[in-house]
Amino acid sequence: MTRVADLHEKWSEDPEYRAAYDRLGPEFEVARALIEARSRAGLTQSELAERMETTQSVVARLESGRARPSTRTLEKFARATGTRLRIAFDPA
Repeated sequence: MTRVADLHEKWSEDPEYRAAYDRLGPEFEVARALIEARSRAGLTQSELAERMETTQSVVARLESGRARPSTRTLEKFARATGTRLRIAFDPA
């Protein structure tokens, strides 16, 4: 069975793939942070959705990177996971 990480490493040799991946990097970082916060809180997507007063499919879209969450949504996510939202701008 091929792992996604192995495929990513192989595909990263392709300049077009790498450029597309790099453009989406910030979105992947947000999705990864959301998944980690939910996991640390010990919540399923359904449990988190209930706390956020939304649906499991909304949480799934947020965690997949297919949706760009508003600051308000990120604040609700933080409250529901018992975390603090922090947004930072780092030098390029």
